[in-house]
Amino acid sequence: MLRIAAFCIGFALSTALAVAAGLDEQAPAGAYKTDPSHSSLLWSFNHSGLSNYTARFTGVNARLDWNPVKPEASMLTVEIDPMSVRTDYPWPDVVDFDAKIGGDPDFLAGKLIRFVSSTIRITGERTGIVEGVLTFRDQTHPASLNVTFNGSMAQHPIMKTAKLGFSATGTIRRSEWGLGFAIPELGDEVKLVIETQMVPADYAFR
Repeated sequence: MLRIAAFCIGFALSTALAVAAGLDEQAPAGAYKTDPSHSSLLWSFNHSGLSNYTARFTGVNARLDWNPVKPEASMLTVEIDPMSVRTDYPWPDVVDFDAKIGGDPDFLAGKLIRFVSSTIRITGERTGIVEGVLTFRDQTHPASLNVTFNGSMAQHPIMKTAKLGFSATGTIRRSEWGLGFAIPELGDEVKLVIETQMVPADYAFR
């Protein structure tokens, strides 16, 4: 038992040191892409004034042209597959609710969702606002994200590659994109919560 405990403590310490060492060295400039196993995009809106209905997208592909010296010179493009929506509807044998939300003309209409940054404004040591245009349902309008830079590693101790980490939030009014279904029973304001890790664009996932 003592040997097992000693091994566990030693492993934990070595991992912590490796992570700390990686954090001391920043990820280099260059093109990065989403690590889908460490990323999520949640969206929610008020439902009948009783709760905030929450779902997510699993098909999110982002590309970041990263400039660590001058972050405001970076460029972000995000593409989302509307058919990748996951609602966890409890009766899939009755209705394929994910397919309805993703493909029905009254909802996302099966159209690619795309965000392209135009301006990045630095607001703090690790925070900024990414402004750009958001396209879905074939309509394009301005949108912005409040972003926190969580840090970077020149080499992740497990994946053995450079990594960046970000958290972001944003709010849009879906009616501005022609999605006015059931307002006000279903809220117009849609909140976005994003967590992501990114790896070099040429990294091969296994």
